[in-house]
Amino acid sequence: MGHRRGATALANLDLNLLVILRELLREKNVTRAARRVGVTQPTASAALARLRRHFGDDLLARTRGGFVLTPLGVQLAAQIEPVCVGVERLFLVDPPFRPGESEREFTVLTPDYVLAAFGEQLSRAMHEVAPHARLHVKVVKERLPADLLETLRVLDTIISVPTAAFRATGIRGQELFRDRWVCVVAADNPVGDRLDAADLERLPWVVPHHPDGEYPASSPLAPLFARLSTRPHVAVRVDSYQATPYFVAGTDRVAVMQRRLALRFADRPDLRILECPGDPPPIVETLWWHAKNDDDEAHRWFRALAARAARAEDAGV
Repeated sequence: MGHRRGATALANLDLNLLVILRELLREKNVTRAARRVGVTQPTASAALARLRRHFGDDLLARTRGGFVLTPLGVQLAAQIEPVCVGVERLFLVDPPFRPGESEREFTVLTPDYVLAAFGEQLSRAMHEVAPHARLHVKVVKERLPADLLETLRVLDTIISVPTAAFRATGIRGQELFRDRWVCVVAADNPVGDRLDAADLERLPWVVPHHPDGEYPASSPLAPLFARLSTRPHVAVRVDSYQATPYFVAGTDRVAVMQRRLALRFADRPDLRILECPGDPPPIVETLWWHAKNDDDEAHRWFRALAARAARAEDAGV
């Protein structure tokens, strides 16, 4: 009897309402939800009215600052994503993923440092086993997008060190590789073979991705800056990790860089790589993805490929 009632309820369900409900719960705004679904605002408003009648709840409650989710709305927001993903997989039956034949494009957002650290290994590994698959590599300009969960709905992966923003429900991560900080100075810089905190406080700095103001607490270098008694003088701000050494050579400046990247310049006679004082915490580069891709066969393959490429690079460091 229960099965019959369930079948009747499912037969009477308008799946279009499921799509609109998901966007209403995401956006908490009827106009934006309508735009994302591709319907008019009156259509979305009518759908919200139907949903309110169905659940016997407002779902969205008006406040002075806009709309917020009701307690039931919060509960539905936590449940709806896996439901929608399951429905999409049920009706969109993809052929089995075959790397050697696939022409799928994988989109990765990452700082340029990661490309120097293991981009070539990733490219070679992918070309070897999936020569027709494509990569779209987007380089972080100044900072990561504010809404990482929403970004990962569109991109396949983000490669970045862990931050609090990645703790959002629905974001998954796996460690790719570790690195550590080193200092780079010009070969003729009169500092000795070992720097101390006083040197870092005295020397002018070259700093990548440095805003015009206080160094952000979210920066990987923030713990090192916090240990200095005075704020270092930033002589050069450059929006690239890989460009940093070019503004150190021939000057009295210092840069704190990732060791894997610094080693790319180790054969230059006009630069020296020194240990970084203060024992800064390690760099943990992590591959992040949206939970909706957990069971995507192609996505699982790409994550495993990236992990193998990172291990291969580790073996060569």
